[in-house]
Amino acid sequence: MEDFSIQNSSNHIKPGKWALYIFVSGLPLIGLIMLLVWGFSSDTNKTRQNWAKGMLLLYVIMIILTIAFFSLFGLAALGLGSMEGNY
Repeated sequence: MEDFSIQNSSNHIKPGKWALYIFVSGLPLIGLIMLLVWGFSSDTNKTRQNWAKGMLLLYVIMIILTIAFFSLFGLAALGLGSMEGNY
């Protein structure tokens, strides 16, 4: 039977630290840089490293969805604008 208790207390991050990480990651340019550092640095906490990589993945997904949204509705707006000239 496996022991599911926390084996390594170095991976345990306290709530105050999480709040700090979330605050820093929300800063416009500094947050992106820090997520890259936390996600791809070799000497960082594995829990924080996985969280940072997940946040970066969410950023990429949101950028792709934003580009698709504005492309779709931008093309629709151009189409409506060109139809207006025909009347």
